Amino acid sequence: MIGRLVDHFYARIRKDPDLGPIFEAAVADWDAHRTLLISFWSAVMLKSGGFHGQPVQTHRALPDLTSRHFEIWLHLFAESASAVCPPDAAALFIDRSRRIGASLSRAVLHRAEP
Repeated sequence: MIGRLVDHFYARIRKDPDLGPIFEAAVADWDAHRTLLISFWSAVMLKSGGFHGQPVQTHRALPDLTSRHFEIWLHLFAESASAVCPPDAAALFIDRSRRIGASLSRAVLHRAEP
């Protein structure tokens, strides 16, 4: 289910006029990115412990990222979770994505300048 969700979500992301260009510029290998995201969501939802990325640093490196981008990301993720997952699972994914999105947005966009 996590793989199907990641596939559905990133198909939407890649077509989105705001997020698509950002991801296309940042992701050189979509297969590797898919594997990383499945690992991330498995760690978040199943406590698998298999994710070893640095999402804050990765997203800080993206030029011109705004709060609007995070809003679009959350909206597309919620739609994807609702389309792919049973209702109870979708609700959990959406809740976790909102928490992650809020935390990541604060860390990336509202960090104190040195």
